[in-house]
Amino acid sequence: MTAPLSAADRPVPPGSELDDQITEVHRRYAEVHPRSAAEHVRAKAVMPGGNTRSVLHFDPFPFRVIGGEGSDLHDLDGHRYVDFCGNYSAGLLGHSPDRVRDAVIEALADGWALGATHLRETELAEEISERFASIDQVRFTNSGTEANLMAIGTALHHSNKDKVGVFDHAYHGGVLSFGDPGSGSHHPLNVPYAFHVAVFDDIGGLDRLFAEPDLGCVVVEAVQGAGGCRPASPEFLSELRHRCDDRQVVLIFDEVMTSRLSFGGAQERYGVIPDMTTLGKYLGGGMTFGAFGGRRDIMAAFDPATGGSLTQAGTFNNNVVSMAAALATIRYELDSPTIDAINKRGDDLIRALDDVFTAADLPLWVTGAGSMLCIHAADTRLLELLFHAALSDGLYLARRGYMALSKSITDDHCERLVRCLEAWSKVIRR
Repeated sequence: MTAPLSAADRPVPPGSELDDQITEVHRRYAEVHPRSAAEHVRAKAVMPGGNTRSVLHFDPFPFRVIGGEGSDLHDLDGHRYVDFCGNYSAGLLGHSPDRVRDAVIEALADGWALGATHLRETELAEEISERFASIDQVRFTNSGTEANLMAIGTALHHSNKDKVGVFDHAYHGGVLSFGDPGSGSHHPLNVPYAFHVAVFDDIGGLDRLFAEPDLGCVVVEAVQGAGGCRPASPEFLSELRHRCDDRQVVLIFDEVMTSRLSFGGAQERYGVIPDMTTLGKYLGGGMTFGAFGGRRDIMAAFDPATGGSLTQAGTFNNNVVSMAAALATIRYELDSPTIDAINKRGDDLIRALDDVFTAADLPLWVTGAGSMLCIHAADTRLLELLFHAALSDGLYLARRGYMALSKSITDDHCERLVRCLEAWSKVIRR
């Protein structure tokens, strides 16, 4: 669902009033999180910013989690939160799923630093190639970032060209980030590929992208996760597929997040099959996981028996913990009815929240698809207040408004979030 055309024109409370409210909500938050505050001071002495994952920071300081079960997290200060953030899409199963835990324990009984090929990696590769239409063969990594790096390198090797097509606001990993170029606050640590950044979901803009003679591959998310859960139109993805075919450019779908949108991923949902696909996050059942795969002729570059010259290093690529957890996830946790139910719940939540903000005449709106959704604001201070309003009611979403529903989130949880933000919307207008 896209933003109403008038959303950004709706009135915003006076600036000084918003600033005063933010100061107050930060004070109240700090008051009821004294142990997290002390831990933040301790952490800052040995980690810059007090963390080792920048997205987890928020003002005045983040709460410190000591456990999680099902839909809930609980912190040092005794607070419990319904987790709508879902570890930024990695937590699709909820917290501490039994079958994943059991699978990992069973795997550990046979040893874990094996340094050799083993049965579970083959079994997992078979499951993935059966599930995703674009993947004839697959190789494993330890994160989605690694998967995208390896896929790009493989695609450029296959095409024998050196330019990489990406889209504005895209995020394909910690070193492949293309956020708002005009914000002045985005300083990515990107790898030095020759990137051509085009406008997302703009068919007309593809003319300029494909005018690049050395374009070797294009990487795209069908729904931009970190870019605000912006869905591409089916027409855009179909045209992109056509252009890649016409120019013999390798099309890579980054499905690290979007593979949750259907049993066979966004490629199944949209009916557009890429040449290569990258995976990660939730498919590892909460463990470190990544994978890249695609057409057999492309992946043959790693097969020395057929003249392949590429190698892929990675001590823990086939580690038994991730292989066992991912097998349990695919085999026992995420069948088609389960995936469909989670995405229907997300679609319903998108509509309900958009209705709340429209009724309140606030410059807030919601975009997304299925279980991936994001609240946007004409003034980011409104998002700061909304985030803390939800948090004070025991509801945790990303500070930027992002949500990724897990299978542990229920209709009642969603209704509670809607009612919370409905009440907050009425107060913020006073």
